[in-house]
Amino acid sequence: MLQNIFRNMQPVVKNLLIINVIFFFATFVFQQQNISLINLLGLHYIDSPLFEPYQLVTHFFMHANFPHILFNMFAVVIFGNMLERIWGAKKFLIFYFVTALGAAVLHQFIQGLEVYSASGSWLPVFNGIFEIQGDMVQYPSTIKDFNSVWTTINIPTVGASGAVYGLIMAVALLFPNTEVYLYFAIPVKMKWLALGLAAIALFNGFQNNPGDSVAHFAHLGGMLFGFIMIKIWQRQRTDFY
Repeated sequence: MLQNIFRNMQPVVKNLLIINVIFFFATFVFQQQNISLINLLGLHYIDSPLFEPYQLVTHFFMHANFPHILFNMFAVVIFGNMLERIWGAKKFLIFYFVTALGAAVLHQFIQGLEVYSASGSWLPVFNGIFEIQGDMVQYPSTIKDFNSVWTTINIPTVGASGAVYGLIMAVALLFPNTEVYLYFAIPVKMKWLALGLAAIALFNGFQNNPGDSVAHFAHLGGMLFGFIMIKIWQRQRTDFY
């Protein structure tokens, strides 16, 4: 069965799967050498001392654990194959990257709001509000929740979930009444699946649970940019079929 699935994959989807799996296993290999690829390739907030521009791309090839990559790659295979068959490789790859980058942009913006709310600056490190001296960070006593701000700035974001949510939005817009089976048992139409996932992401995003490590607004960003891309292409009378 797995051989048939792999054989019938569209070329871009297959390559995305291979690249993500390679990055995932490389994470553990480098970890044995005390090198954290999550820190190097995950996306840090733009004001973080650990931020690098290339992380805007590399972060969505990284995953935190096996369930994380399993869910994302399963969704890429299922929904990505549908879209690549009707769009072709080039258009599908453009859509994938735009939604993944769009997710990162919205996530960075929300992080910026959190940092600004706590420190009074979008870029407290760049503007010298947080002064880094070796392993120590000096900051004004007026910042009550420094640990939360510093965590926001320096904890990396990883995963292809933004692009995955973009793919789900695209399939929901193009094939709203197509049914998929949740947990391989519960039939649900794509339009309701997309709406439900968006509602859950929005609710959890505003909950702002301190123990929640999921980038909910990145998911919404992927859906938002996916929606915009589809509408632009439809307005340009781009053929989908």
